[in-house]
Amino acid sequence: MDPISTGLAGIALVQKSVDFIKSNIQTANDIKDIAGAIDGLFQGEKQIQKDRFGDKSIIGQTKDVATSVIDAKLAQESMDEMRQLVDARFGFGTWQEIINERAKRIQEEKEAEKERARIARQKRQEIVDNFQTAGIAAAIIGVVILAILVYFKLG
Repeated sequence: MDPISTGLAGIALVQKSVDFIKSNIQTANDIKDIAGAIDGLFQGEKQIQKDRFGDKSIIGQTKDVATSVIDAKLAQESMDEMRQLVDARFGFGTWQEIINERAKRIQEEKEAEKERARIARQKRQEIVDNFQTAGIAAAIIGVVILAILVYFKLG
């Protein structure tokens, strides 16, 4: 995680990221120079949305409604301002490329997580199957041994 985003949440992270980008946009040689701050901007905006639309389990929870709405509006203004700055510095469409690439990577991460979960489920099922097979084999061996003992005791 970028040092800028460590310990910051929501609107504070957005504001710190915006300040960093504004102060470094003209001296940045390429987008990598401000990438951490852009990530912080997205992370802060995501946190604001999560805080705003998160837990709805408490009925009548209206505390800080104005703050959450205003923070979301401020974050959106900051995102628009950063879009303009990045596009002006690195060429029209750069911000949209960042948005598209970010969405693609998030989707890839989700798919990779689903695949990891599928593999873990498959491994658990294999273990269960192995125990069932071992149990059945042990039961069969037990029955065979019991049959042999009964045969020799009675025979």
